[in-house]
Amino acid sequence: MRKISLWLLIFALVAFTASRARAQEDATQQQIDKLSGQIQDLQDALATQGKRITALEKEINDLSSKASQPGAAASPDDLKNLAEQVQEIDKKRQDDNARILKELERLEKALGASPSVHKTTPSTATTPTSGAAASGPQKGYDYKIQAKDTLSAIARAYSAQGIKVTVDQILKANPGLDPKSLIVGKTIFIPDPSAK
Repeated sequence: MRKISLWLLIFALVAFTASRARAQEDATQQQIDKLSGQIQDLQDALATQGKRITALEKEINDLSSKASQPGAAASPDDLKNLAEQVQEIDKKRQDDNARILKELERLEKALGASPSVHKTTPSTATTPTSGAAASGPQKGYDYKIQAKDTLSAIARAYSAQGIKVTVDQILKANPGLDPKSLIVGKTIFIPDPSAK
């Protein structure tokens, strides 16, 4: 009987150990299954992230190509920089306009004053009247044409000196004179309407 009890005890011990090993195997298998499921979830999430990254890369490439094309939309910083450049250019334009106006005023004064700068000499000349013989001597001044002179500037300069003469009177006193092409150095006659 002792042998049987011993055998029963060994059998019970082996059965207990085997059941315990089976329970441990089941627990290990459950952990392996759980880990396998988690790994599969991570792989699926990684694949989803890969697809999103690919889509974002494509979108970035599309935006980059659109930005490099003419007429592409500008960022607020680009617009601000552009506005500052336009303001700077406009300020320079205004400064240039002011300088041009000053230079034009200076030239106008120089042109208007050029006849009074050099001395005029009183003289008498005969003024032909519409193809007829001379009507007699007329009092006036000889004037040598200077660079950039115009008949209106000459008339204004003489008027400023108290000699009220018009362009028409200068043309009548100088037959053949072309007011559009005055010859520098040529002497013309400036009539003095007040001296009769």
